[in-house]
Amino acid sequence: MTMKIAILPGDGIGTEIMAEAVKVLNVLDLKFEMETAPVGGAAYEAKGHPLPESTLQLAKDADAVLFGAVGDWKYDKLERSLRPEQAILGLRKHLGLFANFRPAICYPQLTHASSLKPELVAGLDILIIRELTGDIYFGQPRGRRTAVDGHFPGADEAFDTMRYSKPEIERIAHVAFQAARLRNKRVTSVDKANVLETFQFWKDVVSEVHQQYPDVELDHMYVDNAAMQLVKAPKKFDVMVTGNMFGDILSDAAAMLTGSIGMLPSASLDKNNKGLYEPSHGSAPDIAGKGIANPLATILSAAMMLKFSLNQPEAAARIEAAVDAVLSQGLRTADIWSEGTQKVGTREMGDAVVAAITTTTKTIKG
Repeated sequence: MTMKIAILPGDGIGTEIMAEAVKVLNVLDLKFEMETAPVGGAAYEAKGHPLPESTLQLAKDADAVLFGAVGDWKYDKLERSLRPEQAILGLRKHLGLFANFRPAICYPQLTHASSLKPELVAGLDILIIRELTGDIYFGQPRGRRTAVDGHFPGADEAFDTMRYSKPEIERIAHVAFQAARLRNKRVTSVDKANVLETFQFWKDVVSEVHQQYPDVELDHMYVDNAAMQLVKAPKKFDVMVTGNMFGDILSDAAAMLTGSIGMLPSASLDKNNKGLYEPSHGSAPDIAGKGIANPLATILSAAMMLKFSLNQPEAAARIEAAVDAVLSQGLRTADIWSEGTQKVGTREMGDAVVAAITTTTKTIKG
């Protein structure tokens, strides 16, 4: 069976890291039909819009989407609807990608690359599940106006709306509890119920859904305390579930516990497990074209794609094992380099993963 993958490299380092992930996919004994399309700033330059209809249609028709990164400072003066970042928001909305999985795993080889002491992160394995299509990012009304009340009536003001419906919270809660059943059966729901009515509602609904999962432990934590505990005692967490904005922030904080955000893959799934897979980092225009970006998050995102959307768990495991082997060889891109390891570039790291997969394949066949 041929699996169709939409390849959307995007901007900045997106093209460089995507090239390495595609290279890795191509050495697997699987049949892929990969079609590339512009997205983000690259699409604006080519088609006048960050998410052209042709790119969106390709994403809809594909079995899965592999996404690089979008954004560049040179587009900051465009009206908001034309900025590169609108592409990823549009894909999430149009594809119904409501569940974002961001695993934060500290490889044993990278404990000294973490911002925390090795004993705090050794064995770290957190899964952050972020609701992706609701909250303040998509809530209406929003905009700018002249204030009619508040401390400065008559002044210019901007406003956004934080909102969640019960079905939105229920479905992400089910995802979190089901994921926890495959791990250590613990869920921490992160909210700000002491201040925000939206998140008191979130807490109530998550607690209600929890009644269907008596085998899973549930605790609730305010987002400020969750941020503190991620730094103080990160291994106390198993599965964290939270809203769109809090999840955006906490998952980036968790990324640094692993040594670098360049190590963090992610999956954004719809109700049928069709998904968009991307590294958790951004487009990093300051290092674009230098060949020093870490491609491992994108390569590991491809592994998640094989596991969740393409039903190829063995191939996913081969990629993950290859990444582990390369790290054990002491190869490091600049973001995870330390004394005593070998610094390599983007292409060299991708080549090393390919070599590790090829060696394993030959061993199995031989």
